[in-house]
Amino acid sequence: MPELRCTVQTCLHNKEFYCDLNAITVGGSSAKNAEETCCDSFEERRSGTYSNVTGEATPMSQIDCKATDCKYNEECKCHAGKISVEGSQACQCEQTECATFCCG
Repeated sequence: MPELRCTVQTCLHNKEFYCDLNAITVGGSSAKNAEETCCDSFEERRSGTYSNVTGEATPMSQIDCKATDCKYNEECKCHAGKISVEGSQACQCEQTECATFCCG
């Protein structure tokens, strides 16, 4: 499993730059660059909301990847050592991206 670092502070699942989900999905089936990817698991943090996930946020997450042209994608799973999800002020998943994406 890759180490996941997330800078999307507006996401409900972000806990101190880690994700409290056991697995996320990176979207962007026709992506040719990082800007064309997104975190499909993004949920906007709103006032009065909280994550119903009981697990702790950890650096390791399973990453299902729809970005088929990424060199780290093997059978729809990410095999990078580390990935970074970015989009600091995102309000929807399309405003996030997998910054580790590399067209290969």
